[in-house]
Amino acid sequence: MAGILILHTGGTIGMRLGAHGLQPDPEFCATLQVHLKQVLTPQQPVSIKTLAPIDSANLQPAHWQNMAHALLENWDDYTGIVILHGTDTLAWSASALSFMLQGADKPVIFTGAQIPLARSGSDAPANLRLALHAAAQPQLRETCIAFGGSLLRGNRARKTSAQNFAAFTSSNYPTLGAVSDDGIPAFHVERFLPAGQKSFSIPHFRPRAVALLPLYPGVSGDSVRALLANPELRAIVLQSYGSGNVPDSDTDFIDSLHTAHARGILLANSTQCPHGRVTQGAYATSHVLDQLGVIPLADMTPEAAHAKLHFLLASTDNRPQIVADLQRSLAGEVSPFVSPSTPPLPQPV
Repeated sequence: MAGILILHTGGTIGMRLGAHGLQPDPEFCATLQVHLKQVLTPQQPVSIKTLAPIDSANLQPAHWQNMAHALLENWDDYTGIVILHGTDTLAWSASALSFMLQGADKPVIFTGAQIPLARSGSDAPANLRLALHAAAQPQLRETCIAFGGSLLRGNRARKTSAQNFAAFTSSNYPTLGAVSDDGIPAFHVERFLPAGQKSFSIPHFRPRAVALLPLYPGVSGDSVRALLANPELRAIVLQSYGSGNVPDSDTDFIDSLHTAHARGILLANSTQCPHGRVTQGAYATSHVLDQLGVIPLADMTPEAAHAKLHFLLASTDNRPQIVADLQRSLAGEVSPFVSPSTPPLPQPV
């Protein structure tokens, strides 16, 4: 085993301006090779492979399978892997790969850019340098995101800026590494996932099996019933208020959740807040969810919840096993569940 594999899947990093805006550049790999010759040492061999590049706004769950298959075909030939990916859905893909590659024995690092590599002033060179450094860390055995000077656990990260170079944050888990003022990355090895038993699985995803439902003032039962019209639907992730609260006084909305539950739809609860966790039952407005058997997702991100449910539902039909696995950490994606006692109060500053 030697060297690092760069797998190019698309995204802004490999685009150029076309008639209708930025689009994949068919000559990107040549541009990337020229750039790599300027930053790599002879002791750091790198190979480049390409999947059909897409704008990541067009990502579908099937693309996760394609990425995983490409990685496993080359797994034993490299010490680390860098995946170039569009920023819009990068956190979703990093989450999905983390579940398919549980117990990985090497780093898988997602990165991309807000400005194409071929353009002046691009953030791509800095992101690539950090990704390559991270991919060379033998103690790193998980799926991460290298972006904007920070190394983040992939299934803990979210895209929080459409334009800033520091586009991704990890509110509920600390960074795994960062680039210092002198440009040298420092890694927090104590925060890395411990070595685990390799358990790779690439299930066949059903693209419409999981839906997210963000709550908002005025949300109605019609929103749930519209989702139930999808015959492939098997799970709904509620993006609730605060600590996991829903409009419990809206009988039509609550009745629609009862209907979903009666149809065997798995219901889960995540918070809209970027920081903090669901503490279901802490407030009376979430008590009804306990009665419905809605699964609280603690501090799991919506992206990780969506990808994890896709993975679990595609892997088994054993409902109790799915529920149990959803509430435990498979790849560092969630902190331990905390049972509610009294409503969580703001922390003093």
